[in-house]
Amino acid sequence: MPRRNPVETRLRILNAATNLFYARGIRAVGVDAIAAEAGVTKRTMYKHFESKDVLVTAYLEAKDEPVLKGLIDSIAEAPGDVADRVAAMFEALATRAPNASWHGCPFARTVSEFQDAEAEGLTQIASAHKHTFEGWLDGHLSSSGVARSALIAQQIMVLLDGCITQLLIHRDPAYARAAADASRSLIRLALQAYKDVSRDGEADGSS
Repeated sequence: MPRRNPVETRLRILNAATNLFYARGIRAVGVDAIAAEAGVTKRTMYKHFESKDVLVTAYLEAKDEPVLKGLIDSIAEAPGDVADRVAAMFEALATRAPNASWHGCPFARTVSEFQDAEAEGLTQIASAHKHTFEGWLDGHLSSSGVARSALIAQQIMVLLDGCITQLLIHRDPAYARAAADASRSLIRLALQAYKDVSRDGEADGSS
């Protein structure tokens, strides 16, 4: 029997853990289930991940880039003005809500499963992920002429996580559409404020 490629084996274990952790929750999934899903022995699994905690960390780190890309692409690739583009992120969530395989934000769910002392490292990963997206959102809003872009980005983050929670509880896309409308209102008010300040500045300069 040919020997398995260690890199492929590690990836298979990580993929199995990712699927199980996201679908069932981390505490509900034991190492036996992960090994069985990956088609390896526990001994092999521990060669690649010395503990379940290490595997959980790898799970979150592996989720970081694809989740960020999904959020950013849902905005950057959407048509319309900046308000419509940000609203498109919430519209994308509306399409996922009825799908039973969608379980919300893996970062928030992971941190919520652990006590503070246990979750310190995981919280740092989740915090870095959230701050990265918030920073991108701030830059996108600012470059589109949105006043107080850092504050608006924070408000949209609150809308985003609140929206995800409501969708998980109710599975009703109406909550995502309500968040989309709220984000449009926030951004368009900020755009108008930017225009008003610019107009006042021009008036002062010409007097």
